[in-house]
Amino acid sequence: MTAPMSRRLTRDTRHKVIAGVCSGLARRLGISRNGLRLAFVISCVLPGPQFIAYLVLWVIMPADDRPESW
Repeated sequence: MTAPMSRRLTRDTRHKVIAGVCSGLARRLGISRNGLRLAFVISCVLPGPQFIAYLVLWVIMPADDRPESW
């Protein structure tokens, strides 16, 4: 079962691998973190601005402010 959708789009700092962008997007969309990470890695073999989009989201998405015990 997935967690309910949060209201704001934030980077998930508790379940991050690099910056928490994929984890935050997955939490907001209500899908699997690892599934979204896998989709991102697979999309990197296709032409396009995937890395640039990731970097931009890293900069503009605020980190979540949830307590560690959450």
